[in-house]
Amino acid sequence: MAEDQQNQIQIELSEEIAEGQYANLAMIAHSSSEFVIDFIRLMPGVPKAKVKSRVVITPEHAKRLLAALADNIKKYEESFGDIKQAQEAPSFPMNFGGTMGEA
Repeated sequence: MAEDQQNQIQIELSEEIAEGQYANLAMIAHSSSEFVIDFIRLMPGVPKAKVKSRVVITPEHAKRLLAALADNIKKYEESFGDIKQAQEAPSFPMNFGGTMGEA
């Protein structure tokens, strides 16, 4: 049991962070050493979108995040049914430079 306690990480979550931020667009860029994920709030009829949060992670952690998201989506769909997606992806300006993806 003492070994289990040594392997535990205590994670602190402040009230402000616990409230979260709403984002309906994510833009992802990468270099050889990091992935940068910008979470953006895009509102209808407003020409300017705002980055609400930026997360910078290593490629190894990006791959772990991909696996964790896939696992959680699978579990979600098992509980609540398939997540429906629009037929066409929304069209957003994507010229931030570098290799880019969107989610």
